[in-house]
Amino acid sequence: MSFEAKLKQYAKLIVESGLNVQKQQTVVIQGSIESAPLIKEVTRQAYQIGAKEVVVHFHDDEISRMKYDYNDVSFFEDVPQWLSSFKNDYAKQNACFLYIEDSDPEVMKGIDPLKISTWQKACHQAFKPYYELSDNMTNAWCIVASSSLRWANIVFPDMSDQEAKDALWNAIFKAAKIDGVHDPVEIWQAHRQSFEKRVNYLNNLNLTSLHYKNSLGTDITIGLNPNYLFAGGGSYLKNGVYNFPNIPTEEIFTSPNYQEAEGIVYSSMPLNYGGNLIDEFYLRFKEGRVIDFGAKTGYELLRSIIETDEGSHHLGEIALIPYDSPIHNLGILFYNTLFDENASCHFALGKGFSECIQGGNDKDKDELKQMGVNDSLTHVDFMLGTSDLSIEGTCQDGSVVTIFKDGQFVF
Repeated sequence: MSFEAKLKQYAKLIVESGLNVQKQQTVVIQGSIESAPLIKEVTRQAYQIGAKEVVVHFHDDEISRMKYDYNDVSFFEDVPQWLSSFKNDYAKQNACFLYIEDSDPEVMKGIDPLKISTWQKACHQAFKPYYELSDNMTNAWCIVASSSLRWANIVFPDMSDQEAKDALWNAIFKAAKIDGVHDPVEIWQAHRQSFEKRVNYLNNLNLTSLHYKNSLGTDITIGLNPNYLFAGGGSYLKNGVYNFPNIPTEEIFTSPNYQEAEGIVYSSMPLNYGGNLIDEFYLRFKEGRVIDFGAKTGYELLRSIIETDEGSHHLGEIALIPYDSPIHNLGILFYNTLFDENASCHFALGKGFSECIQGGNDKDKDELKQMGVNDSLTHVDFMLGTSDLSIEGTCQDGSVVTIFKDGQFVF
């Protein structure tokens, strides 16, 4: 099947399942100039199913990099009013938001990590209305990927430019279950149902904690909230619309008790954050808080993430993905969290999810925190899964159940 046919299927999946665009709804798209073919096809199909307007905010890696090269840290402390109004106003109009990942994983290599973290923090503060409407399941959002030359050259360094870009597109399509023949919306309906058995099992165990251990040195116990909920696949918005925030997705996740983590966790894959790589790092926790950390690559950037605010010293998410997962079995290191987090069990520092505790979508952030769900200006996933990862759960009655053995679900 031709590339054009697969691109149309991919756009259909994004519009109808990823965002689940409703009639007379505004769609806001953020992506690079190099992703224009995908953006145009998504725009076309969004209008065809009745979108009111499609608004595109283009960017370019090289131009973005120049801003960091030629400005000092103070420049990144303030977000322009037009940009905060753009994001917040559309959010208040119940727009849905599409983010297209295609950046060079090393676009910000050599940039002062403080500039990156300062801008990230300023944006989270300036876009507070947007984030609140996203976090409480009012607005739909979706993150997808598009092949770009610089990203492809890093993932497939031994190929020619065109071969690498084509290979990355093929990998993106495979991860998103696009084959050019079958209806992707139907395929993802079945994918959604595949999560339900495990989600229901975990939610009925009445777990109090999970203990992770592997040969890298990870040995950590994570406490769960009394009314925890695991979720997987997509999510229901408050208005009853179901959408998939990530394409691809293979994870089952929850938000742990942010005050209950004891032990050490080692990364199993590089973390790409803001166009810089952090690799071979560890985090040590006591009473839920990071008390020590180290990294072979990207130590200062890791420090900047942890020191974003108090909440970034704690965990907001734990996610379960078998080592033998469709994305891991592609045998590709993407250097992109959207893909790499779906190839490996992972944790996230920072903000937790309201959907991961009973009644959470009707609570504000202070009420959620009282229930054990972390709050922060940031949310950064990092991978820890290995082929020998074991996870054991302790239940309220004191019994111990095996969740993972040798990197795989046992149920």
